[in-house]
Amino acid sequence: MIPPGAPIVTAAQMRAAEEAVFRREPQLDVMERAGAAVAREAARFAHGAPILVLAGPGNNGGDAYVAARLLKAAGHDVAIAASGEPGTPAARTMLERWGGEVDSLYRARPRPVLVDGLFGTGLTRPLERGIAPVFAELVHAARFSLAIDLPSGLATDSGADLGVPRGISATLALGALKPAHVLGAGLECCGHVLLADIDIPVDTSWRTVTRPKLAAPGPRAHKYSRGLVVVVEGDMPGAARLAAHAAMAAGAGYTILAGAGDGSGGPDALVRHRIANGDDLADFLTENRIGAVVIGPGLGRDRRAEGLLKAALGADLPLILDGDALTLLGKSAAAWLKRRNAATWLTPHAGEFGRMFEGDGDKIAQTLAAASETRATVIHKGADTVIASPRGEVRVLAQASSWLSTAGTGDVLAGTLAAQVASGDKNAAETAVWLHARAAALAGPAFIADALPMHLPQAISECL
Repeated sequence: MIPPGAPIVTAAQMRAAEEAVFRREPQLDVMERAGAAVAREAARFAHGAPILVLAGPGNNGGDAYVAARLLKAAGHDVAIAASGEPGTPAARTMLERWGGEVDSLYRARPRPVLVDGLFGTGLTRPLERGIAPVFAELVHAARFSLAIDLPSGLATDSGADLGVPRGISATLALGALKPAHVLGAGLECCGHVLLADIDIPVDTSWRTVTRPKLAAPGPRAHKYSRGLVVVVEGDMPGAARLAAHAAMAAGAGYTILAGAGDGSGGPDALVRHRIANGDDLADFLTENRIGAVVIGPGLGRDRRAEGLLKAALGADLPLILDGDALTLLGKSAAAWLKRRNAATWLTPHAGEFGRMFEGDGDKIAQTLAAASETRATVIHKGADTVIASPRGEVRVLAQASSWLSTAGTGDVLAGTLAAQVASGDKNAAETAVWLHARAAALAGPAFIADALPMHLPQAISECL
């Protein structure tokens, strides 16, 4: 489980935070704290079993030497294997303080508990060919394996696989989470992510998604004060109905489905408004009580859909763009969205994001660039959902239910988001993403998207 509300920093940011601390206290004291945190977690999971500690040449190896020394002092059966001589003064000092035997990594014999201190934050190149298979074999043979800061072979800032083995049981992040804990291969390779406070303050606006704090409607609340949501219906009305149903279940006081459908399907409390084209929609959106508009789920990509999208973009109302609306915008998204005065939210999955934006880099960097370019809040969906605001704030939700990988769940997220936007929630995107993920967890395995809205009220009740 990823710690909720935890700070996320890049390798460079973590180095800068460490250097600031080292100006106030000795680096060795900080390394002692880090090693002590590793030793505590290793002892907690070892249950007295023999422990093999792997030490690399950098300061990650220094942490490993500290952990081994403290574990041995506490009575554990500890052996150390190193990939080479320490390459930093701090790591050399910690090797001297260990004072015991150190075997070569290539001669290491498996033990039930493994502590990985080979490479931590800052790795940018693949593991050496000789190290990778030996390390993988030791991980595979261990009953429990704990990585110090990051599993060796995982790129810090992108989560790219640089030779990281599968099977790490847990990872102890030191000071703050790194992007690799919540992105890419890290989702499979970090195991259970723990966070140790080692008294290194970090300054960041990037955090993991946390449970929102919501309030029940007050005694003077009415359907309009709770938020009026309009969902635009297109060629596939079922998708729009899913979004509308989600908006209702997520707390919207009044939800209108605007389209050319025959009015069938959906909850009886869902209000219908018939529109034939973009001009009709433009006229309807002059209603001053509308709190949020959703367009894109099942919209279609024909001339009529383009007209509806143009009308929605032209309305001075908070707007959630999903599905076909994103595909229709394509590379012209920034040009269109910069003309808007009202707030905008985009909810692309990876395919839609790629059709809209150019750019390299990790998922956080790409999403931040898209938010800046469009002046919109971007919810870049996936197993590692990244939320980025135009102000540079980032929230990441990792390890949500993998059963969300089914048609229609994105429509439910769009409707859930609209309800939060219409209610005036300043953290609408984070709230919606958390509620959506929690509803999926409550739904259990193999659900269909239609089932998700039914679990949103329970998710909301957990936030009151």
